[in-house]
Amino acid sequence: MHLSLFHIGLITGTFILAGGVKGVTGMGLPTVAIGLLGLSMSPAEAAAFLVIPSLVTNLWQYLAGPHRLLLLRRMWPMLGTTAIATWAASGAIAGAEANRASFYLGLALVAYAALGLSKIRMSVGMRHQIWLSPVVGAATGVVTGATGVLVIPAVPYLQALDFDRDDLVQVLGLSFTVSTLALALGLASHGAFNAGSVAASALSTAPALLGMLAGQAIRPRINPATFRLLFFVGLLMFGGDLAGHAML
Repeated sequence: MHLSLFHIGLITGTFILAGGVKGVTGMGLPTVAIGLLGLSMSPAEAAAFLVIPSLVTNLWQYLAGPHRLLLLRRMWPMLGTTAIATWAASGAIAGAEANRASFYLGLALVAYAALGLSKIRMSVGMRHQIWLSPVVGAATGVVTGATGVLVIPAVPYLQALDFDRDDLVQVLGLSFTVSTLALALGLASHGAFNAGSVAASALSTAPALLGMLAGQAIRPRINPATFRLLFFVGLLMFGGDLAGHAML
């Protein structure tokens, strides 16, 4: 990848900010990164940049918790269909016209922000999880493959399960790790994640980790409700701008 000083600064600042959001909330790095980078490059290029930072930070988040095997056994039906559907749908982001992919990305960001701002809270009983987990996984994979956004509908679904705070953070890391790996394989199969992309993505990891550590340090000093409101309003603006420009 041949990058100007503007793009280097944009990428560095984006991953510091995205890492900071993840440090505060336990999620948000891929969503913030692809939303901001999508303003100046195609969603496929933005997705290639986030692969290694997303993989490193989410794998760290998953492995840091105590219930690794328990969560893996419980969530494998969702994770398996997520991986398959992400790989199968990755041609949408890697091979479609840039405007179409940008429009889908904008819609995904708007949908996620709207869900967050609505404060709707759902609950899914254990007997429904048996059939619903693979369905949610497949839907998440389609959205991830088409837009690079890893959160719809996986995050609202996982929040509706009976996880405590620590297990929820850990299972989110697991879900995002699987989605990132499947997205990387899908991009590579379409030539959108090559040696140059790997190098650029690797260099983006340091600012992401720096932002994540900073976010963890300031988390006790931030009002969670205020931060959540600003986060989702920002996503709503990014998504609307992307979708609007793509339509025009």
